[in-house]
Amino acid sequence: MTKPEKGPRSLIPNMRLDELLSELQGRLEAVLATRDRVHALLEAVVSVGSDLDLEVVLRRIVETATTLVDATYGALGVVGQESTLVQFVPVGLDEEEIARIEHWPHGLGLLGLLIKEPQTLRLAHITDHPASYGFPPGHPPMGSFLGVPIRVRDEVFGNLYLTEKRGGGEFDEEDEAIVSALAGAAGVAIENARLYEETRRREMWLQASAEVTTALLSGAEPRQVLTLVATRARELAGADITMIMLPDSGRKVLRVVIADGLDVEEVGGAEVSVEGSLAGRALRSGDPLMVSVLPEAGLPKELADHLSVGPVAAVPLGAAGAVRGVLTLGKRPGRIPFNHTELRTLHSFAGQAAIALELAEARQDAERLGLLEDRDRIAKDLHDVVIQRLFAVAMTLMSIVRFVEHPEASDRLQHGINELDETIRQIRSTIFALQTPRQADDPSLRARIVELVEGARGHLGFMPGLRMEGQLDNRVPAPIAEHLLAVLREALSNIVRHARAGRADVFTEATADTLTLIVTDDGVGLPGEGRRSGLRNMHDRALALGGSFEAGPSATGGTRLTWHVPLD
Repeated sequence: MTKPEKGPRSLIPNMRLDELLSELQGRLEAVLATRDRVHALLEAVVSVGSDLDLEVVLRRIVETATTLVDATYGALGVVGQESTLVQFVPVGLDEEEIARIEHWPHGLGLLGLLIKEPQTLRLAHITDHPASYGFPPGHPPMGSFLGVPIRVRDEVFGNLYLTEKRGGGEFDEEDEAIVSALAGAAGVAIENARLYEETRRREMWLQASAEVTTALLSGAEPRQVLTLVATRARELAGADITMIMLPDSGRKVLRVVIADGLDVEEVGGAEVSVEGSLAGRALRSGDPLMVSVLPEAGLPKELADHLSVGPVAAVPLGAAGAVRGVLTLGKRPGRIPFNHTELRTLHSFAGQAAIALELAEARQDAERLGLLEDRDRIAKDLHDVVIQRLFAVAMTLMSIVRFVEHPEASDRLQHGINELDETIRQIRSTIFALQTPRQADDPSLRARIVELVEGARGHLGFMPGLRMEGQLDNRVPAPIAEHLLAVLREALSNIVRHARAGRADVFTEATADTLTLIVTDDGVGLPGEGRRSGLRNMHDRALALGGSFEAGPSATGGTRLTWHVPLD
């Protein structure tokens, strides 16, 4: 009997064993890979939660997610209060690739779907989904997609987007599970970073408020306080430029009085219309406002031309109905817009600038009241003491004139009496000026005459003499005052251009029914020929008011102009 061949039969168990060992090896490799990914996930969770700076935490989350699932590109989109993307943190793009992209996503299409329906979404190719909106110009092509929402407590903070798995494959269930676990840890890390950021920022606001309060109580100048407010607001709000804008008297135009940050030299003194601007709306409503792009803000042209600005906020200085100005803040394009919490904090902080303006106004009122009291006291002293004593001296001298027999002595005595009379008239004129209140934004006629005469000093090389008598500020109507100033301006201009004088005098007097202006100089006199358009204008102005005008030689040489009009 022949023995059976044992070779083929002995190979069957060996083949089966090899298959089992191969399967066991594959499972061990899968377990090891899973272990490695779990370890990597645990390390990622620790890494993500190891920092308290919010921006650092967000970028670390995206970088960790792309590493865990071998994604080429990753991004984290922060959802705003109106279901839009207010921040976009990309990973995997270099600076040149970012520069080629026309704009960041606005939260439309597939990204908008994840915002509206915050659920995990995994796709073999982005374009396969009906909600796909496409990419902005310059955006690199992307295929496979994995989107996972990030929740902070029960609030959706944003979404984690991963695209283009390396090797051309697709994201699988294990990738989805790992990223979902990372998103849960990310929510805790974000919450911690936000709480830390809020606490730190609150402390900084309190410190800044205390600094401003100290400056106010120490009597610092209003401009110094406003500059401090603008600087601290820019630093704490993370803005690139801040401006304090105050309205004109008619509240039609806002003017930049304080600027801090980038290119401030370009916007100092710039103006913007209240109508149609963000700052104007804040001024009228008394509510803080914000926009995400510059064209909607209506900022000064100087700012728009020299500084690229994206998000803008306008915060009123003061409560509604008593707004004294506007604090305007701007950020570069692409930065996170201002949120409502920041606006409320800025509004509270800006209220201290309103206090500074109110204190400055109260201080000016107190100084003005003190000045008026001093002026009234001086006027009374001049009237009750100085004039009475001068008048008594003049009366005494007049009583002894007849006892003086020497003609020259008598003439000198009479001249002294005349000088005393002239001094008394000048003091009375000064009393009228002291008793007439003047407003800074509506200068009196006397002040405007003084301004014209002092303005001619630089051109003449000497200060013209000036004497004013009577109630110029009370008796002269505004239309006649404008004619008077025009005539005086022309007369002084003629002396500067033609007279070659070494002395000039201006005399103005307002009586009960007439106004007189006399301008004299010791120059070359009136020319015999040539243009006299200036003299003709003075003559026409006098005739238009029913008065008269004379131009001729002065008794001491030079020219004498006399302009005389009624006040009835």
